Amino acid sequence: MKRSLLPKLLSLVPLQALFARRLRRMADAGLRARLETIGAAFVAGYHASLEEREPEAIDARLNEVEPEQQGFAAEGIGMGLALLDGLSPGRRDRLQRYLAGPGGRLSYLLHAGAGWALAFPLLSGRSLLTRLDPLLSAICLDGYGFFRAWFFSRRTIGEGRLPGWISGAAGRSFDVGVGRRLWFLDADTDRILALAAAFPADRRADLWTGLGEACSLAGGRSAVTVETLCHTAGPFLPGFAQGIAFSAEVRDRGGIPAEATELACRAVWELSAADTAGVVRDTASGLPGSGADALEAWRQRIRDRFISSAEPAFSLPRGQFRSSPRRP
Repeated sequence: MKRSLLPKLLSLVPLQALFARRLRRMADAGLRARLETIGAAFVAGYHASLEEREPEAIDARLNEVEPEQQGFAAEGIGMGLALLDGLSPGRRDRLQRYLAGPGGRLSYLLHAGAGWALAFPLLSGRSLLTRLDPLLSAICLDGYGFFRAWFFSRRTIGEGRLPGWISGAAGRSFDVGVGRRLWFLDADTDRILALAAAFPADRRADLWTGLGEACSLAGGRSAVTVETLCHTAGPFLPGFAQGIAFSAEVRDRGGIPAEATELACRAVWELSAADTAGVVRDTASGLPGSGADALEAWRQRIRDRFISSAEPAFSLPRGQFRSSPRRP
């Protein structure tokens, strides 16, 4: 790839313009403001990845972002470093070097951001995924699902299309990203639930996991919305809880706590965010398989832990749950 072409290929201007146009149409002012904040942090991280050569310099730029927003900046860094590794001549270990150094605390979100790079046609997705951690590389597909659902929402949400090269456990990770996008729709809860219900039955649980991830990681909606989702989740409540727990681990490991994470964990798990993150860590050892299969096994362990920790009055036969969280 000629260096003279890189600035045009790596420009975010077209995506930023589309993002801004969608935000201008949003009626929910609070959600719009939250997305503007998230978008600004993402762009700051992306530019840092392109403008700085050394991991320590990138991290110094990251630390200029408000701690609560650093996870979104990390996604931008992950995308930028993945693109540089895939498109520029010379060394192709920028993302790995950052992950092995100061970026390790935000590894989950760096992988999610790297997933955005899968949307670039000149980049080899297979090459990108094989260079990353076998387990966390599956999180790239979560990031890619979010990208597709945001910028190609009619195809991805309205028509429920999966990219042809994604299937099996990889498709489940992709759908988690689609579920994260549903959280940010400029729509009321009934509309979000209706869109999720329109997907094939075997894909809905992963959409609920994505709703949980976004609810816990990003917030932007009221506590009433969290409660409503809890009471309407039905058989998908363990998946919703698992998404909340995973985001709690993301923030706890990164040292970037947030009020939304604490609220979601206490509402659904009846635990602090730190204790909920502990559930995720406790279930991570000895995972079977690799890649998306191992990640799905991890997610299932977290769901099982949620089910087993429920009170008898809450628990029903596997696959059936009352539509409200546990109460003290």
